[in-house]
Amino acid sequence: MIYLDHHATTPVDARVLEAMLPFFTEKFGNAASRQHRFGWDANDAVERARKQVAALIGAGSKDVVFTSGATEANNLAIKGAARARTDRDHLVTIATEHTAVLDPIARLEKDGWRVTVLPVTRDGLVDVGVVARAITERTALVSVMAANNEIGVLQPLKEVAAAAHAKGAWVHTDAVQAAGKVPFNVDEVNVDFASVSAHKVYGPKGVGALYVRRKRVAIAAEIDGGGHERGMRSGTLNVPGIVGLGAAAEIARQEMPAEATRSAQLRDRLLDRLRAATDGVTVNGSLDARLPGNLNVSFDGIDGEALLVGLDDIAVSSGAACTQAEPSHVLIALGHSKARALASLRFGIGRQTTAADIDHAASKVADVVTRLRRLAPVG
Repeated sequence: MIYLDHHATTPVDARVLEAMLPFFTEKFGNAASRQHRFGWDANDAVERARKQVAALIGAGSKDVVFTSGATEANNLAIKGAARARTDRDHLVTIATEHTAVLDPIARLEKDGWRVTVLPVTRDGLVDVGVVARAITERTALVSVMAANNEIGVLQPLKEVAAAAHAKGAWVHTDAVQAAGKVPFNVDEVNVDFASVSAHKVYGPKGVGALYVRRKRVAIAAEIDGGGHERGMRSGTLNVPGIVGLGAAAEIARQEMPAEATRSAQLRDRLLDRLRAATDGVTVNGSLDARLPGNLNVSFDGIDGEALLVGLDDIAVSSGAACTQAEPSHVLIALGHSKARALASLRFGIGRQTTAADIDHAASKVADVVTRLRRLAPVG
């Protein structure tokens, strides 16, 4: 199998695994145990990882809160900020957000919050002017992702943050797909909250972090019981996972420039070969403002499910890993029909992807598309 689904998850880097292993065995202490060496060693490792994560996103280490993953980080930021802002009752987001943002906001709407979900343009980008007009003096939080998990577009986050702060709203970004893949600095884009995840950058599953700009914002805890993470997230820390997240963040910070260049070259190679081998190929989302390792394309006149079945030796997806039973809400938001959304593929290029992998994938996809059009053309 050729794995081209690196937006869904990534394999753990061997260097990350090596850093984690001692904390399953001889260094098994609880980071909250302050009376002996086992606890001290665990706490030291956690704090080292906190600095590594902070360095990746340009933050202060005291503003990094460890969580069980980006879904929890998004929930903590959105619900925690909403609970902290008792003077406001309005939330703003965009239609192409991950469900880990849309669902917490929908839950708050059921609880009485007013919610505005903004459209995007045909290239998947939000219009900053539309955002600015949607924000009022009652807006508590604006949540716009840094990079889309399906079509890879990079949102104008700095401009969105400026518009939000002009009216006193706080800003959260789901930075899961951006952090470690493209330069992302919380001070440069001036966000108040940013969510990251280990398993998107060759770290372990089940661990993530939330950046909280504590000098400017407050947050209400969603989990009580022990006051861990400066009272923002109680619970015994996943020390091996946190160590893995830290190691993955450090590797990504050092290797990102070269990796981004290589991924973009492979992405362009894939697109060129698909276009040369078959017609009716449409790129979904902006090619200019895009993650280097992302390609999302639609194929005219085919059945999407049959396309995925035909790709028996290539791991790709038709959308987010958690919502593949339905057409992508992201592609629907771009104005695509249900049939066109289902006839789309998301390619995620990773560290182990080779030019040979790309060439085989392009050839196989083109062959399957051609066969499907011949056998059962879709109008």
